[in-house]
Amino acid sequence: GQLFAIFAFATCGGYSGGLRLSVDCANKSESDLNIDIAFAYPFRLHQVNFDAPTCEGKRREKLSLIGDFSSSAEFFVTIAVFAFLYSLAATVVYIFFQNKYRENNRGPLIDFIVTVVFSFLWLVSSSAWAKGLSDVKIATDPDEVLLLMSACKQQSNKCLPVRSPVMSSLNTSVVFGFLNFILWAGNIWFVFKETGWHSSGQRHPPDTMEKQPSSYNQGGYNQDSYGPAGGYNQPGSYGQVGEYGQSQSYGQSGPTSFANQI
Repeated sequence: GQLFAIFAFATCGGYSGGLRLSVDCANKSESDLNIDIAFAYPFRLHQVNFDAPTCEGKRREKLSLIGDFSSSAEFFVTIAVFAFLYSLAATVVYIFFQNKYRENNRGPLIDFIVTVVFSFLWLVSSSAWAKGLSDVKIATDPDEVLLLMSACKQQSNKCLPVRSPVMSSLNTSVVFGFLNFILWAGNIWFVFKETGWHSSGQRHPPDTMEKQPSSYNQGGYNQDSYGPAGGYNQPGSYGQVGEYGQSQSYGQSGPTSFANQI
């Protein structure tokens, strides 16, 4: 995640490019065959100025590109930077503060919420930057920029694109943006498993299964406790036998004493 975030903001935030145009006036001395226009992140193109010949004497006109696409570009880079910093901090916490992380389930819950938020932000920022990049390509298209020049509106002058800007790194930044979205969205499930919600849902069935044997054992203990009680009753019956034995002995002693009296 950290690596993809680095690639995302590096390929976009570190971009600089340019285009070159050629204006060949009917009067060759007024021509300019190398008009270089440079632009870079954050793509405030309306602030990019350049000079172009008018093909009307030596007079030149000041022009600028059209459009401001800084909002989508800066939003994308900002999300990438914060995602990288959070991933770095989370890694440190996982490694060195595992006990604090799991204390009261606060760490996993915060991690889960932040992961969901970053997944959403990656989707929004990548989509916005994809649209912004499409507009940047149109605004820096040499054929479109040539239409801004007054000299190119006269057929006697020849206006040609010499070099188009290279957008490969910006295309890569959009790809990494959506890859980050997939990565963070896929990580939601794994972070959810660390939260108390998943754990409590998994622990209910084992608890009920454990309670059944425990109640059965309690029943067993009751039977065992009942057993000794029965054992105590047996001495009681033995006592009755003893009394019966005493009565027998009393019966025997009766006739004996009577015989002695005779």
